[in-house]
Amino acid sequence: MCETPVARRAELLDLLRAPEQVIPRLPEAELCFTVKAIGLADAGWLLAHATDEQVQACVDLDAWRADDDVPDRERLSAWLAALLDADDDALLRAVHALDTELLMLWLADRVEVFLKPNDDPGWQPPAGARTLEGQFYVLARRSGDDLEDALRVLQLLFESDYWLYFRLLQSVSWESVAENEEFALRWRTGRLQDLGFPPREEAIAIYAPPRRSELESLPEAPAPGVGEWHLPVWMPELPAAADPRLPLFRAAAELDPAARRSFFYAFVALANQVAVADRLPLGDAESLPRAIEKAAVTARAGLEALAERHGVAPAEVLRRAPLARLFRIGHRLVGAPLDPEQGPS
Repeated sequence: MCETPVARRAELLDLLRAPEQVIPRLPEAELCFTVKAIGLADAGWLLAHATDEQVQACVDLDAWRADDDVPDRERLSAWLAALLDADDDALLRAVHALDTELLMLWLADRVEVFLKPNDDPGWQPPAGARTLEGQFYVLARRSGDDLEDALRVLQLLFESDYWLYFRLLQSVSWESVAENEEFALRWRTGRLQDLGFPPREEAIAIYAPPRRSELESLPEAPAPGVGEWHLPVWMPELPAAADPRLPLFRAAAELDPAARRSFFYAFVALANQVAVADRLPLGDAESLPRAIEKAAVTARAGLEALAERHGVAPAEVLRRAPLARLFRIGHRLVGAPLDPEQGPS
């Protein structure tokens, strides 16, 4: 499934006799790419088989604006609409998988909430407001919004998790949208770090100018290894070393097996850092290949510069210098040739 181009995965899914055994095993980002290739409007049946972690990751990757790290209300509504096509059990699991703050932001974008006062027997709800229990009334914020999807979620919660139902409606009435965005971003940032995507304030350090010492010295000891982690994409190996644009990988092929394995994860981490720093949409299948190519081409420039300066083979530079250093040197060289005598101290 993962080795099939995303545009053709729908055909392959149609051939599966037991998709419920395959879908939960897809890496999280691959599920996101597959759902988007099929179309969110037609992917409810697929999401019905997804795990809580997959649903959470899909929303984390695709329902946020890359330019300012704020939940994209339109994309969030589209994902929830897709989940609404699943059965009640799958929908309820998905709702519980999402952060309460994110659900509040989705609901607050759709409805105004009015609480019937206990001390005003003559109180009347606004025209068009609807209620499930005679206390909370919801009114669409936009004309033409029938609220059936929001009411279905609320009905399920009212029947099975009244505390969350009460919490959501109260939060729409009283809680700050900005504070809920901040908390939602905090939870998302932590989960993305577990998938290898650093916070943006850390990611942009990849573009910091290299220090003069990073050009003039090459450590004798091997660079510290990078530990393995759960990859959200299918990447059993790096792009073909034969690609003439990517000599970085040819140098990596000369390393011993343990060093090659460490390089693999270090390079994926570098590509993820580039994707976050460049604000690429993490939910798009095209973003990672773009980040991989930029990371490879830029780090290659740093690799070749250090190999020439110190008179050692590229594989030896790769063994002794962290990839992030090679990228920062390469970025400076590609942007403007750097004179080591005038470089930053």
